Order: sequence, then C-alpha cells, then structure tokens
Amino acid sequence: MVIAPPMPPGRIEQPEVAPAELPRGKRAAAIAAVAGGTALIAVQAARYGNWLVDDSAITFGYARSFAQGLGPVVQPGAEAVEGYSNPTWTLLLALGRLVGLFDRGTIFGIPDYVLFPKALGLLCCAAMLAAIHWAATAVTRHAWVVTLLAGAVLAAVPSFVVWTVSGLENSLYALAVVVLAATVFRAVLSGRLRTRGVAVAAGALAATAALTRPEGAIYAAVYPLVLLIHLRRPVLRSSVRHALVSAAVFAVPYGGYLAWRYLEFGRLVPNTAVAKAQELPTVEQLTRVGDLVHYVGAPAVLVLVVLVGLALSRSSQWRDGLITLLVPLGLASLAYAVLAPDWMDQFRFATPVWAMLAMIGALVTVEIFRAARARGRVLIALALAITMVPSAMSLELAAKKFVHQPTLPMCFIADRLGRVFNQYADILGVSEGSFAEPDLGGASMTSRLHIIDLAGLVDSKIADSWHDRDNAALRDYVLEDVRPTFLHFRDFWGRTTGLATDPRVARDYVPIYTYPEPAEYGGDFVRREVAQDPARLAAAREYAAKAVPATHAGVGDRGRRACGDTLTPGQTALESL
Repeated sequence: MVIAPPMPPGRIEQPEVAPAELPRGKRAAAIAAVAGGTALIAVQAARYGNWLVDDSAITFGYARSFAQGLGPVVQPGAEAVEGYSNPTWTLLLALGRLVGLFDRGTIFGIPDYVLFPKALGLLCCAAMLAAIHWAATAVTRHAWVVTLLAGAVLAAVPSFVVWTVSGLENSLYALAVVVLAATVFRAVLSGRLRTRGVAVAAGALAATAALTRPEGAIYAAVYPLVLLIHLRRPVLRSSVRHALVSAAVFAVPYGGYLAWRYLEFGRLVPNTAVAKAQELPTVEQLTRVGDLVHYVGAPAVLVLVVLVGLALSRSSQWRDGLITLLVPLGLASLAYAVLAPDWMDQFRFATPVWAMLAMIGALVTVEIFRAARARGRVLIALALAITMVPSAMSLELAAKKFVHQPTLPMCFIADRLGRVFNQYADILGVSEGSFAEPDLGGASMTSRLHIIDLAGLVDSKIADSWHDRDNAALRDYVLEDVRPTFLHFRDFWGRTTGLATDPRVARDYVPIYTYPEPAEYGGDFVRREVAQDPARLAAAREYAAKAVPATHAGVGDRGRRACGDTLTPGQTALESL
C-alpha cells in the first residue's frame, strides 16, 4: 500500500476553521451527515416495527410508578424493590409520562409507549453521531464523511439497531460512552487534557454511564488511564490533581445513588444483579469478545486492525488521539466479557462496543484513505470490499432472522400473561388475587393481579434464592408463604425451579390450560379453593383453549405490532391478535 509520507511530529491535519465557527456550507454538511446517519439507523429500525423487548416494560412500570408518586414499585401495592438497573433511563421515561409524551395514549396514531422510547433511542443515536462529528473536526476537514460512514456502519449492525430501539437503555448508555471518548480525544489533541473542565466532564459522563448500566462504572477509569498513558514527570502533580477532581465528580452522583440504594433497599447492587447471580469475572470470560468478532466477521476486524496500525504510524499527535479512543473501546469490550451471558439474542450488552468500533473505524478509514496515493486507495477499497461484503451479508441474515423471531416481545407477554389472566380472574370471580409467573414486563403494565416474579427481578426473596441457587427455598416461598391465586410456568421455569414436578402444585392447584408438550412443560393453574364452581372453571378452560393458542400463533410476526393504544391494569381484550 502506498501512502503519503508521515507528517512531521506534532503536526496534524487541522480543520479549516474552529468547529464553533464553521461556515454555513460545513454546518449544513455536518447536519446532513448526522441526519443521514440517523436516517439509515431509523430505516433499519423500522424493519422491527413496534417490537419492544419484554424487559423494557419493567422499566416502563417503574417509570409509571415514579410519575404517579408511588415510589420504586413495579405496580401499585408491590414491594419496593430496585427491579430496574437503569436509573437515568427510568428517569427519562418518568419525565416523558409527566409531560404527557409516554404511557398516556397515542401520538400521530402510534401508541406512545412505542413511539417515545424508540424516538428517544434514535435521538441518542443522532447525538452519538454529532459527538463523532465533533471529534472528527479535530483531525480532518472531512468530518462529515467520518460521521456518515459511522452512521452507515452502525445501521449495518443488527445488534446495535435492535437494542437501541428495544425500549431499553442501550442508546443512552452508548451515547454517554461516545461523548466521553470524544471529550477526552479532543482534549488530548488540543493539549487540554489536564484542565478542570475536561476532568469534570469526564467524571460526569462516567457517572451517567454508571447510572445507566451497572457495569458503566468501569468508564470512571477512562480519564485516569488516559492521564497515565500521557504521564510525564513534569505533569505528575497536575495529573494526580485532575484525576482526583474527575473521581470526585463521578463519586458525588454515583456514590449518592449507592447510598440511597442501600438505605432504601439494603443492597449495594440492584436487585436484578442479585437475581442474575452475577459473579466475579474469570480469565476465561475474556474469550467472549471472540463472539463479537465472529458476529461481524473476522476478516473485517482484521482489516480494521491493519488500518488502526497504519493510523498509529502517522504523526505523534494523531497516534496519541487514537490510543485515547482505544481506552474506552477496551473497557467496553472488558465490560461485555465479564458480564454473565445474557439469554437474549443479538448481544444485548455490546452496544458501546459497536459505537466505539464505528467511531474508530470511520476515523482511521477516512484518514488512511486521505493520506494514501492513488494506488494505495485502490488497495484500501479492494480490501474493504472483499471483507465488508461478506460481513454485510452475514449481518443482513441476522437482521432477517430477528425480524421473524424477535426476542420475547412485550406485547406477547402483555396479552399472554396480563390480559389472559385478567380474563381468568373475571370468569372465576376473583376480585383481588395474586399471580406467580416468570415474564414480568408486559404483565406488569396490564395485570390487575399482584404479580410474584418467579425470575426474582422485582422480588428480593426470590432473587436471593436464585443467587444462592436454592430452588427448594424458592418453591417453599412461592407455594407455602405466598400461595398465589394463579400460577404460570413453562419449559425452563418449570424444569429449573422444580415447580413442574413439585407435588404441592398438583395438591393445591388445578390446571386451566396445559401445554400439549410433556407434563413438565407447564401451563396455567389456579388454586383449588378458587375453582370450586365447576361451571366457572369450565368457562375459564374454554376461554383458555382459544385464547392461549391464539397468543402463541405467529408470535414472531405479531411481536412487531403494538398491543392497543394503551397498557392499563385490568385489560382483557387481546388487542394484538
């Protein structure tokens, strides 16, 4: 590959004018690049329709409760438990409800419980691209190309698109990481790394990440690590002072929230982390990063590594900036690797990794292409085509698969476990009752029954049982202490908990609906004392025989639809059918 001779040390290609003074043409190009990249992401997101993952509705339930002044409960009357792990995202949704944009009805004919979180996700994507453009203006006159290229890369990665519009906090989390990376990147290039403003911004952004995802606390290390990389004896005292400033800014909001958590719930981690039995990481877990390499294609990653290597051979200032960006990328990869594997498809915890890869990849590609001679540009284009086309095809297959088999749609659970069981309660004459089941999100938004969460996300005692791997204690708590009016389990939940074979289920409950698979697969059950009227029980079974198969039939396609204009407790109509 033939590239131009490296620039003298300390020199770097600068933008024609300062970013704040961009002429109208460059401002228009910047806006168009951000809008174009966001539009590419939005087009891909539209393929998934109104799909929201069921776990997102857990946050919806908490946001509703906070907005109604009920405190940290997933539904009225529930135990106060931190069953969410994304305080900042929960806050945004609660604010959306307070101003009438979320959980109120429809906007332009679209349910706002779909439109608001998806629009918020896309807004975060636009802000990410704006941050990438801001970073790129420090190193190239072609910042708009970097921005548009980064947007195209992100749009091509189903994992990124799926989880930024899933209703979960991924988009806000990735935004905090990208803005942090851009802030430190520009600070290094401008010689302003050891300034109070940068230290404060880095600490605040790290705190935002930590309050958006539990593992986000790792980004508090970005600024100190970058200071360490650029540490010299003359600036030792200044580096330590600014590292302490950044740590203090991080500690105030994050430490304050930890203190509130402990005083309110008696835990130092969210209840969700206890339920998922997150353990200390092992060295073997670091190999999980290889799953991400396989997902996007090893040849494509190899080309990116080569381009990064070539970029690092450029001027010392460019090299310093690029090394700075590799720090948050490395921490994002580490955070993904050490988390307990998630059951959801499309690498839910990898969103910041994709965002940082797109940022770095776009910057180095544009830089190396700009610096190369004609022959070198041809070689770069061929290398990209040979590696990226197969990757794009593989990623497209992953996107198509997710379109037809989306991860546990919220509306399926709202219908299957919320509205169906509401109808059971109406038929059997249950005015007040409880319901033990493992899929909480959509049910918490529509059920009028008090929900006992078999997964333990919003139940501290069940969370402790999962953490201790004590399924006997879980069954004793549910069947002897709680004694729910209704009980639902299937497949994994019946087999793993032992509920499917516990004799107390057969003793105390009668089936309303059982799945046609073997007996251990489970179904819907009601307490015997509630089902004393044979006519009512027969009516409930007749309803179940029609409604349950209807909710399951074509669940993938229906998972891309909304399930009514609103989600409110007590609904019985299966509006997504």
